[in-house]
Amino acid sequence: MGQNQIKLSGYSFSASNPVVGKILASEKLPNVKLSSKSETLFTLGKDNTIQVKKSALQTPADFLELVLVSENGKTDTFHIVKDEFVSNRVIAHRGAWKNTGATENSIAALQHAIKMGCTGSEFDIHMSSDSVLFVHHDHDMNGVHLEKTPAAELAKLKLANGESLPTLEAHLLEGLKQNKTKLILEIKPSSISKERGQALAQKVVEMVQKHKAQGWVDYISFDYDILKKVLELDPYARVAYLEGNKTPAELAKDGFFGLDYNQGHLQKNPHWIEEAHQLGLTVNVWTVNDPKVMDWLLERNVDFITTNEPELLLEKVKK
Repeated sequence: MGQNQIKLSGYSFSASNPVVGKILASEKLPNVKLSSKSETLFTLGKDNTIQVKKSALQTPADFLELVLVSENGKTDTFHIVKDEFVSNRVIAHRGAWKNTGATENSIAALQHAIKMGCTGSEFDIHMSSDSVLFVHHDHDMNGVHLEKTPAAELAKLKLANGESLPTLEAHLLEGLKQNKTKLILEIKPSSISKERGQALAQKVVEMVQKHKAQGWVDYISFDYDILKKVLELDPYARVAYLEGNKTPAELAKDGFFGLDYNQGHLQKNPHWIEEAHQLGLTVNVWTVNDPKVMDWLLERNVDFITTNEPELLLEKVKK
């Protein structure tokens, strides 16, 4: 499973914004053209800007397929998502599980987050000893260490709701059935080594690219180097840092999409919210379950709030 040879600066379109983005310049790929089928859906400008044709803007499909052909005859295929993602600032932490009867980080929790209309559903990724990606928060489950156990054994584990421990692949495939809720993918730092964390980042990006999910996925992590690896592999990926020990200026300098800090960090440094916005960064805050803290953050116009109480926050943002 290889990476895309061609890189794009964007993977979505809307009726009001038909511009998808640009093909990133590369000495190895000086000339790229649209496939014959893609020519009916897109235009490719001399400056390598891809735009959806007017006739394709009203497609009922969740995405359009874009096939680009390089001069060596190789093709890369992308799914350009029709941007109908809701914009209510509510991100369900580990999916919507607390008040739904689902298990956190389960496929059911993702489905509930989508059904209730959250702008995003967050989930956590670890890598098995034989490099298969699984969705779970902690490094171990029922005493089984995920990073030190082969995938065949992890596949036998059951969540409290009866689901098998989900793979990243299964989680992506479920999320790609719709275009209303973003998939907020947290890459967990390795408990074994920094090198393994880098390998995990590579595997995650490859899996996202395999399923052409770039337009649906935002990446977050506590490991700064993991996020820098993601950007190395996909320069326009949307990445946000969780640890809280970097200023907005530092994040902007390294090409990050946003900051995603604990509520305590932003209560101590409320000026970071305005600074981040001035630098073009998004501001997400975790994990906020207190109604008063929600109100404080909403008053300061943060972009997203990650919560175990999405139902409560949804009611607040509707007012």
